[in-house]
Amino acid sequence: MTSDGPPHSREWRDGELVGEGFGLDGLAERLSDPDAVLWLDVGASDADGLAAVARALGLDRLAVEDAASRHERTKLDRYHDYVFLNVYAPALRDDGRLAFHEVSVFVTPQALVTVRQDDRFDLRALLRRWDDDPDVEHDRGAIAEHEGGTLALLLYGLLDLIVDQQLDIVGTLDEQTDELEELIFETPSSAAGRDVQERSFRLRKNLARLRRVALPMREVLNTLLRRDVRLVAEPLLPYYQDVYDHALRVAEETESLRDLVADLLDTRIALQGNRMNEVMKQVTSWAAIIAVPTAVTGFYGQNVHFPGEHTVWGFVTSTSLMVLCVVVLYRVFKQRDWL
Repeated sequence: MTSDGPPHSREWRDGELVGEGFGLDGLAERLSDPDAVLWLDVGASDADGLAAVARALGLDRLAVEDAASRHERTKLDRYHDYVFLNVYAPALRDDGRLAFHEVSVFVTPQALVTVRQDDRFDLRALLRRWDDDPDVEHDRGAIAEHEGGTLALLLYGLLDLIVDQQLDIVGTLDEQTDELEELIFETPSSAAGRDVQERSFRLRKNLARLRRVALPMREVLNTLLRRDVRLVAEPLLPYYQDVYDHALRVAEETESLRDLVADLLDTRIALQGNRMNEVMKQVTSWAAIIAVPTAVTGFYGQNVHFPGEHTVWGFVTSTSLMVLCVVVLYRVFKQRDWL
């Protein structure tokens, strides 16, 4: 961690920012001040930095291994005097697939440590959430007066950002579902078949992946809101409750969208069946119309004598009979909407 570029460390006292962009060399000295609250951001690939933070804060080896490893599930683990969280920030790639940026978080009595698996999680958005959130600005002083209030405020900003990003992704997937619905109902099956298959498969895959990381967020936030955890300061309870409500909304809308996409695919199959029935009716009707002149010509082509043989009036009669039968059948089939 250096002071170059966006700061990856900060220090607060009594809710006021007093330093940022410092390294790990003086970490123990900073932690010796009981009024100091620190934020440290460490890359998961920075083994030395992560080990130094773990020694300074007394972090459990298994928790540090979880933070350093990829693809841990969304969870909250409670230890003796700190908690460990693993959460995912979603983002849609240019190809329409859903990507996740894994962030592990240690919340100790004096520090909040974020461990990112990659650099694509936007720290600037997190810093803006901490510095400029108008929702908590008027309560910032009261929050800082409570024990652990500043830490709870930092954690709230992080969780609120991640859940809001999940909510934005749900909104985008909802729009894509509406587009899929229009494509199914307004475009002929032959023209839309491959596109519908690709979109529906991508949607179902994105929703399944979002569901795996979003549903456990309810339990994470519910655990934080429990009074026996004693992590959330009293003035922040309504804010955490708001994040919990948003997490519930993400989970519910994800489930609803998964069901809707499945229903749309079933509807598409039913529409294809209906279209096939329409085609079969038309083919059968035209086959019946063609069968009439075939029957008449077949009759007059048999090797027996018949009235009008080798005469003009016999030819006119047979031709008129074919035309009359074809016209009658066409009108009957048209009235019954078979053509």
